[in-house]
Amino acid sequence: MLPREELLKGVENRDSIARVIDQAQQAIKTWEVVLTDFLSPPELAETQQVFSRLTEVQTIAWGGYPQAERQRVAIARAEIPLDLSQVIVAALDISGNFLFDTATHRDFLGAMLGTGIVREKTGDIIVLGERGAQAIVVPELVEFLEMNLQQVRSVPVKTQRLELSELKIREPKKKELTTVEASMRLDAIASAGFGTSRSKMADMIDSGDVRVNWKEVTQASTQVKPGDLIAIRGKGRLEVGEVAVTKKERYRVQLTRYV
Repeated sequence: MLPREELLKGVENRDSIARVIDQAQQAIKTWEVVLTDFLSPPELAETQQVFSRLTEVQTIAWGGYPQAERQRVAIARAEIPLDLSQVIVAALDISGNFLFDTATHRDFLGAMLGTGIVREKTGDIIVLGERGAQAIVVPELVEFLEMNLQQVRSVPVKTQRLELSELKIREPKKKELTTVEASMRLDAIASAGFGTSRSKMADMIDSGDVRVNWKEVTQASTQVKPGDLIAIRGKGRLEVGEVAVTKKERYRVQLTRYV
């Protein structure tokens, strides 16, 4: 048996991670590959953190394309071969003429949930402007949504299955920059990366708008390190790259900002 309560100590998304641990227990018992529903980035980060402590099971995550934020996780005993092909997801094309009634990500998601499905069964939604959108879902919902998703906002839509290779993925825009700072404090690195004042960044951290590796951080003095991902609500993400110490014992930090 997995030490369920011990693994859940300090976990923010307790209910979601508890379900994943139960599924891992099932995978150990049945010797089968078990699939979770779609997990949000914070849930995914906590799942990976929890399972990094276990030797009995292995996991692999996939959301339909490399940059997918919402992903499913396949869980199997350590002895069983596991690869991305076992993380089964499906894609849908939701097409309509949105030229005169523009729809947002929220509109498409709302229309999908309005058919009666739950959020956990849906992955990313890629909005294509006036042409509609593409959505990632669990395969068992494809036929249901083809029949029942017929309108988004005031626009009639046609919903049909799509091959994953037909997804219109936009590479995220990114900007490389270098900063030299006296410390690796979160407020110092984030203010440099997002081009804002340190005091304003401290306010955003204090108000809960900043996450590091998808965990909410409210201490401006939190130390960051290479590989950390800093996300600010409504402003994008910042990846901390290589760090070198200068002759004056300051930190030269490579940053990549995604917008």
